[in-house]
Amino acid sequence: MNTQIIIDYLSSLSMNNNRDWYHANKEDYKKANAEFEGLLQTLMLEIGKFDSSILHNNPKDLTFKIVRDTRFSHDKSPYNPAFRAHISSKGKLPVPVGYYLMIKPGDQSFLGGGLFADMFKDATRMIRDYIVRNGEEWEKIIHEPEFEKYFTVQGTALKKVPVGYDKEHPQAEYLKFKSWYLEYPLKDTELNDADAFSKKAAELFRIMKPFNDYLNKALADFQMPTR
Repeated sequence: MNTQIIIDYLSSLSMNNNRDWYHANKEDYKKANAEFEGLLQTLMLEIGKFDSSILHNNPKDLTFKIVRDTRFSHDKSPYNPAFRAHISSKGKLPVPVGYYLMIKPGDQSFLGGGLFADMFKDATRMIRDYIVRNGEEWEKIIHEPEFEKYFTVQGTALKKVPVGYDKEHPQAEYLKFKSWYLEYPLKDTELNDADAFSKKAAELFRIMKPFNDYLNKALADFQMPTR
């Protein structure tokens, strides 16, 4: 694997974010994308050592398109100069939650986990209700020393505890959240050695796993909305 091919391509796309350049350099995109899928395969084998539920996935089914939906955005750049993937037992669907990777040059890459999407009201309610009933387990997970060394729970949140929930609940601050996720920032230099990166990323995902498991227990009965 040559991760520099990924960085070089995305850097060039960032500086030439237009359809003419993209189509003129389609072969470079294919090469970079193939390297990214190879990196995902290596990463999945490492993750599989502690979470075998993800091993059935095909890397190409876990990636997201770089074409942007610009209909409701002030930024009309046609492409997102990043390679992204979500690895879970059900592929790249946001639920069940899994392991997220974004590679974006300029030290904007990161590893992630948890529920990033806040538009699924049922998912938000299910997690809030689960925290209400299992607050001690939540606290144990997020305050485990190894977890705290690398992660802080983030997410979009309301200003007040929502109606129907106890404002004095020990986890009241987390009941305000509409999404609950983790991010670990990466520098470009950390991607230089693909094998070393895969091992480090998998180790961070291992530390993250109890958090993901907790959310997935809360979301056990969640059904993705149908269009």
